[in-house]
Amino acid sequence: MDLVVGIDLGTTSVKVAAFTPNGDLVRSQSFDHPTARPHDSWAEQDALVWWDICVRGLEAVAAGTVRSVGVVSQVNTHLFVDADLNPLAPAITWQDQRCADVARELDARFTAEDKVRIWGGPFTLDASRLVSRAAWFAAREPEKWARTRWILSPKDFITARLTGRVATDGMSSIGMVDRTGTRYLPEAVALVDGLAERLPDLADPVSPLGTVADPGIGIGSPPVVVGTMDALGTMFGSGLTESGRAMVSCGTSVVVAGASEQRNPTGGVITFPPMGGVFIHAGPTQAGGDALRWWSRVCGMSIDEVVAESAGVPSGVVFTPHLLGERAPLWDSDVRGSFLGLSSATSRPELTRAVLEGVAMSARQVLAEVETACGFRVESLAFSGGGARSDRWSQIFADVLRRPVERLRVRDSTVLAAALLGGVGAGIHPSIGVAAREAVQVERVFVPDAAAAECIDPLYGIYSESYRALGGIHAALREWRDSRRLAELG
Repeated sequence: MDLVVGIDLGTTSVKVAAFTPNGDLVRSQSFDHPTARPHDSWAEQDALVWWDICVRGLEAVAAGTVRSVGVVSQVNTHLFVDADLNPLAPAITWQDQRCADVARELDARFTAEDKVRIWGGPFTLDASRLVSRAAWFAAREPEKWARTRWILSPKDFITARLTGRVATDGMSSIGMVDRTGTRYLPEAVALVDGLAERLPDLADPVSPLGTVADPGIGIGSPPVVVGTMDALGTMFGSGLTESGRAMVSCGTSVVVAGASEQRNPTGGVITFPPMGGVFIHAGPTQAGGDALRWWSRVCGMSIDEVVAESAGVPSGVVFTPHLLGERAPLWDSDVRGSFLGLSSATSRPELTRAVLEGVAMSARQVLAEVETACGFRVESLAFSGGGARSDRWSQIFADVLRRPVERLRVRDSTVLAAALLGGVGAGIHPSIGVAAREAVQVERVFVPDAAAAECIDPLYGIYSESYRALGGIHAALREWRDSRRLAELG
């Protein structure tokens, strides 16, 4: 059996799956991996754990002739390695906010007019950007910075170890490349001395990087493509290769995206370089399933248990899932989460419902910006990710978004997209658009419940207004956290 294999190196797990070229799942493996949080606002991972898991996964799913390998991974996670691809420090993940002060200083160097000229519209250099991480690392770890040969995303590290060659794609290099995705922005690169020579060459996501070099892995020597970010992979695996389509994915974070033939710049979301004449406008939040995972730990229950006990509980409490700041559409490292509307009668199941609704509300907030960027209202959204496994959460998303959500047959759309990218690079498919049309199918449609949607609408208004209303409080809390951090450092 001919197989196309995909690797999705996510925030909490690595998924490796083998598909037939038309998208039928043959075999899959999933491995959890840890995130260390040694200090407040830090979040880092061991890249060698990634590598070990990916090798084990490839060995486990190779039940036929592997024709290609594609890799996608978490974005805005950065790893500093030497010339032999040895990590010099733990990878700084996208959730990490240690560089917030550095980012604010870098961002302040640009006027609004500068940002329009350089990035094509409103843009924020926040704590998750590569230049913020590079500036912080160069100042904090000068000896390791001197030994740094490459700054890699997780998928670049894996593909380099598989093939011995280093490259990345322009779509994963958010804020670092021009609107074509083929050239680094001089103004961004110049922010950090020595950054230019530490950046990988840019290539198309479906470009073959090389073949698997180690026969000991046990899959032969199939071509490995450059790959792309997991969010963009989710979009490809959700069928966003045609104008007018939209999607929401609820994994560790929530990603909302829409595809159009036009580009209307908005500061709330990111617009990727066009593929086949289609722009994808997308916004990732900071927490989706991660918020529910946090809440289940607080409750001392499993995720399935807390979700089940919220059945039949009415809405009434508002939860803002900004547990580690927020990305789209706020792009604010300082904001923090909250429950609003508590009373002495509030029960745990009501708080669980608020968490489920709050994550969906964060998606609705991003969707408004995506529709602005697209220039039209989307009528339905493909739905995937771990959250899509829950019928209850799928219905809540439909009610909050007030649109039908179409749950996909392959819920792990990201690992499917990784496999399809590899198939394109190997010449099995002529393009990612053709591959997606054949492989992406809807399993079930969840239609908004009119009564539930009408009840939730005023709560969504409170959710949206709370960010502006509590701005001063969030700033005061940041000052308190900074003072505590300085006191810990002595």
